[in-house]
Amino acid sequence: MADEGKLTLYSYWRSSCAHRTRIVLNLKGLKYEYKAVNLLKGEQLDPEYEKINPMKYVPALLDGDTLIADSFAIALYLEDKYPEKPLLPQDLKEKALNLQIGSIVCSSIQPLHNLVVLNYIEQKLGSEEKNTWFINQLNRGLAALEKLLNGCAGKYATGDEIRLADAFLASQIYVAVKRMQMDISSYPTLTRLYQAYEEIPEFQAALPENQPDAPSSS
Repeated sequence: MADEGKLTLYSYWRSSCAHRTRIVLNLKGLKYEYKAVNLLKGEQLDPEYEKINPMKYVPALLDGDTLIADSFAIALYLEDKYPEKPLLPQDLKEKALNLQIGSIVCSSIQPLHNLVVLNYIEQKLGSEEKNTWFINQLNRGLAALEKLLNGCAGKYATGDEIRLADAFLASQIYVAVKRMQMDISSYPTLTRLYQAYEEIPEFQAALPENQPDAPSSS
């Protein structure tokens, strides 16, 4: 386990990428310093932050003299560096499923509704079209995940133990349910998993509204 204060997470409370990273850190039992980067104020565009993450996104993780930017890369780094509480199984088929779920969230769902994309759509087409796009992309992704999990899920996403896939799913489902107020009852497996995550302290501690930079009204 890392020494307290050694890990530093650059995060924004509402970022789903940062959200899943916080879940992974919590599941690993790792303490970290939280450094807020306000995306709405454009703090990610500051030249000093660009040195931390050239893509000007969150999250970024500093572990001693090692700096990693990108939630998937951070998760895999933490899995290798701190293996005491593994989130990837030894079984290759189950491991591949976890990685596939993480990749779908990271590459096929979240990038289509990130702040840059949504701002562009709103500027070109208006807020109504932005929200329509947002919900369509969420439904498209959630439908794919529901099919992928059919017959694979146990108590959690890929079995009866909490795995990496759960961290990625929890943050993405949260966006649909809490941010976009979507009814996800047509995705029964995802609905059940989301309810299970609500009972896990490490997931609750990572929720956007529980972060130090969250507005008091959130």
